[in-house]
Amino acid sequence: MKLAEQRTQSSSGDDLRARVEALGPWFHNMNLDGLWTAPDHFLGDYPGVKFRRFAPQLPKDLSGKSVLDIGCNAGFYSIEMKRRGAGRVVGMDSDERYLAQARLASETLGFDDIEFRKLDVYDVGALGERFDVVIFMGVLYHLRHPLLALDLIHEHVADDLLIFQSMQRGSKLLMDVAEDYEFSEDEHFHESAYPKLHFVEREYAHDWTNWWVPNRACAEAMLRSAGFSIETRAEDEVYICRKGELPYGQWQETGAVYPAKGA
Repeated sequence: MKLAEQRTQSSSGDDLRARVEALGPWFHNMNLDGLWTAPDHFLGDYPGVKFRRFAPQLPKDLSGKSVLDIGCNAGFYSIEMKRRGAGRVVGMDSDERYLAQARLASETLGFDDIEFRKLDVYDVGALGERFDVVIFMGVLYHLRHPLLALDLIHEHVADDLLIFQSMQRGSKLLMDVAEDYEFSEDEHFHESAYPKLHFVEREYAHDWTNWWVPNRACAEAMLRSAGFSIETRAEDEVYICRKGELPYGQWQETGAVYPAKGA
């Protein structure tokens, strides 16, 4: 290699390192042409190590499919969908720094056609379109209104496949839950396997944005309640779902008011 070429590559590498550091800290530890964005990440090669555990359960070929990545962070999953041949890919996040990270990562790795939008999950209806694949990973427990978010995703943007993940705490067990209980019956509420959504009043893991953390039964019940059928529990906290009908009758929008189940 000629000296001039070596200097050019060195200069390019220094420039990329400076851009990565200027946008730090990174939660997605990504390999950008040999430069890791978060080499000291407490989870190591994350989210790559997690993705590799459930990736075999995803469609290998997404040619022509549209993808929406809600809470895209630095764009790891958006990029992985492009690697599988997805057509239109939109990543959305409410944090401008994450979006800047995502644009840098996708540009560096040659996926310039991914579109990144600054949007809140509660504003998904503003997109005005549905997507073949919706990714909703690592977001639910950061929301003050988690079930509303799932309802809006079902109503406005999901067309078929939902890839969902949430941190879970508490029991991993499942129990048979009756269709209904008498008012005097309360034993089931004391069962660890009953669907429970734990409220974090202050902080969890030094993060004030952690609000609601479900146990396994609750995560699965919330998905079903929002109209998603669980096709595969692809990894400990990851579910591949299909959009279906709402289980309690189609609700109608009347402001923020929902009719009773079965109405």
